[in-house]
Amino acid sequence: MPQQTLHWIDWTIVLIYLGGILAIGWYFSHRQDSTREYFTANRSMPGPAVALSLMATIISSVTFLAYPGEAYTGNWIRLVQGLAVPLVLVSIIWFIVPIYRHYVGISAYEYFERRFGYTARLYSSLAFFVTQFTRIGSILYLLSLALAAMTGMNTYVIIVILGIVTTAYTLLGGIEAVIWTDIIQGIMLVAGGLIATATLLFCTPEGPIKMIQTAYQAGKISVGPFDWDFRRLTFWVMAINGIFYALQKHGTDQAVVQRFLTARSDRTAIRAALTGSLTCVFVWTLFMFIGSMLWAYYKLHPEALPATIVGDKVFPFFIMSRLPAGITGLILATLTAAAMSSLDSDINCLAAVAVEDFYRKLRPDSTDKRCLVLAKVMVLISGLFAMLIACIYVYLGGQAILGTIFALYAIFSGGIAGMFALGFLTTRANRRGLNIGIAACILFTAYAVLTSTSIQIAGQKRLLLDLGRWNFPHHNYMLGVYSHMVLFVVGYLASLLMRPDRDVRNLTLYGWLDHRERHKPVQYPGH
Repeated sequence: MPQQTLHWIDWTIVLIYLGGILAIGWYFSHRQDSTREYFTANRSMPGPAVALSLMATIISSVTFLAYPGEAYTGNWIRLVQGLAVPLVLVSIIWFIVPIYRHYVGISAYEYFERRFGYTARLYSSLAFFVTQFTRIGSILYLLSLALAAMTGMNTYVIIVILGIVTTAYTLLGGIEAVIWTDIIQGIMLVAGGLIATATLLFCTPEGPIKMIQTAYQAGKISVGPFDWDFRRLTFWVMAINGIFYALQKHGTDQAVVQRFLTARSDRTAIRAALTGSLTCVFVWTLFMFIGSMLWAYYKLHPEALPATIVGDKVFPFFIMSRLPAGITGLILATLTAAAMSSLDSDINCLAAVAVEDFYRKLRPDSTDKRCLVLAKVMVLISGLFAMLIACIYVYLGGQAILGTIFALYAIFSGGIAGMFALGFLTTRANRRGLNIGIAACILFTAYAVLTSTSIQIAGQKRLLLDLGRWNFPHHNYMLGVYSHMVLFVVGYLASLLMRPDRDVRNLTLYGWLDHRERHKPVQYPGH
């Protein structure tokens, strides 16, 4: 990508943003005197703050760069997964939030221990650990690559600066600092997307109608193909995947469940979850639209795009070549904010899981003060680990090692949504049956990943395990769907052969319905 020297105004905007969020972390640092405050803000956060924080946590710099790139090279099919989220939430959020807020202290995985025993809690929390440790390194790596290409700065320097700033305000201010900085970062993300959209639509000779017509006629604003072929990326593959994504993200992800726990009340948390998911859909759609408009713009002005700029590189090139000084700095700050809003949440949540799911189980007599110290140490370790992994990605070339690590954590973190459904939707499922379901899920996921993942060997692509006609035949997005289904079905059938556990009805959907019925307001005649 041709380099463009940033104006001093752009650097000033970025530095003001970084200094501002550090100040927020420092402001909230004096309140962090317990793990309850550090991880749940004493359940005192207002609904709008929780909603914006949820949006900023789910949206990352990957969305900022990848969604325009996807729409530019293809269409809007990957948006289908996001569109499924509010539809699923409308059905389940009324039950999930009260269950977690009434039966969980800090860790979402405490629910699994109450329902199935510590093995279930250990499996789900370890799966979260593996996933999040991989995620924080990859987010920091991808952001740093983009910023290095756009600014000419050294990639390692960017990793260290952003890693230190994010770790510092997260360590100092706990979840309160995370949420309030998420609000700023979320607003910046939406504002940056709207500015880029307005520039594409109204600062081009053709005008918005011609731009939209050009993209629409070329199929760039489409969510097809619509055929029932699970071997390819189709509408139905993404729709089915979206259902399980929504269930896992809002039903089992510590970063999301922890937001439920910070809200002032059940009703506040429910409204925040619905508002946050709808805002996510808006942002995903906005950045897909940006990608389509980028395609239309460079279709009408092909001379303005160098042949070497393709895919995910197009949006950064547009930012650096078309936007004026000041606006460029704002967009760069927005890109940085998109990554940091996910990193801070992940780092805080990793500390919460480390303290609640592991340390307190090993040292049940440990004081809360000692746990708080450990939490801050864990935040520091997580931040340093993210920087280390990102630097390793840069040193080793990134993409190849990313693919390998994603394949490994897919094997050992599959089926969590299936576990949640098994515990929440059935009263007959028990811990022995679940353990058999987990084993079956790990075996199936290992088979599917190994027989569908290719690596470069001697210049040729080869499967990690080639079983010929017995290789996993469907698109990789269906792998996650099947792993949840395998755990649920095998776990339930195995439970039927085992002696039932103690009465766990109160931890299921049916227990919540019973509770609601008992507390239903009495309707008097004439009222």
